[in-house]
Amino acid sequence: MGRRVALAVHPGSGQGAAARMAGTVAERLRGEVDHLALIAANSAEEFRTRIAACRDSGLDAVIVLGGDGAVHQAVQCCADSSVAIGVVPSGTGNDFARALNIPQHPAVALDALASAVRHDRRRRIDLGRVDGAGATARWFGTVLCTGFDAAVNARANSMRRPQGPRRYDVALVRELVSLRPSPVVVDTDAGRLTVEATLVAVGNTAFYGGGIPICPGARCDDGLFDVTVVGPVSRLRLARILPRLRTGKHVDHPAVHTVRASRVRVEGPADWPVFADGDPMGALPLTLTCVPGALSVLV
Repeated sequence: MGRRVALAVHPGSGQGAAARMAGTVAERLRGEVDHLALIAANSAEEFRTRIAACRDSGLDAVIVLGGDGAVHQAVQCCADSSVAIGVVPSGTGNDFARALNIPQHPAVALDALASAVRHDRRRRIDLGRVDGAGATARWFGTVLCTGFDAAVNARANSMRRPQGPRRYDVALVRELVSLRPSPVVVDTDAGRLTVEATLVAVGNTAFYGGGIPICPGARCDDGLFDVTVVGPVSRLRLARILPRLRTGKHVDHPAVHTVRASRVRVEGPADWPVFADGDPMGALPLTLTCVPGALSVLV
């Protein structure tokens, strides 16, 4: 039957960058595969449904042309299967690609991906599995977060202006003004932490928010999450911690707790938003399990 691949495009990724590149990527991939199906969808539900339909028809791989949100939907369909995911990053954050050392420039990434498809170079990586009544998806590939950082994400998503990265800066300032630490329980197979927390991040990989190493030691093939919990801090102290995020030095701050674990249960305020891979993930409480080798990726 030959190599069967689907190219899944989220046209809105990267403010239209994915749509502009789709023809070039498709043409390049047709030279490497026997059958190429094209998937384009503007909603998460349609995206996931169409990928699942292609998977069920017999696919070897899904190539995602888009950002972390598009990858997140593909992961829901390809997790715990033999269907591999390849990525040509063209979104805003591209943290999944960053964690796998996929080049951030789309043209360079496409060259690398074409070679991986030609030679069928794959590796298996871990995924986070989510269980809980509030969960809106079952799997995540990068970081699940709740608290302040998730609130910033939620506020930014609700804002129409400004466009681009400045929207997140404005959202951050607004959330900083309303900052209120809340009681949280983080129960893991490595111990239990009860604390007034500002945020909790559970990392299968290191990065979120477009390259912020919130869980700097996290690796996607070690069978463990890296968990970062920021305890009770004032607005001023949090403002001082935030610049350290870009370097990963925040984990040395006395208000920051870290642990490595394969299972994590997070209990906290029902109104705390939860995001994973940059997408809304429901509400607390949630139980998270690191599943070794749950996803095949083209590298």
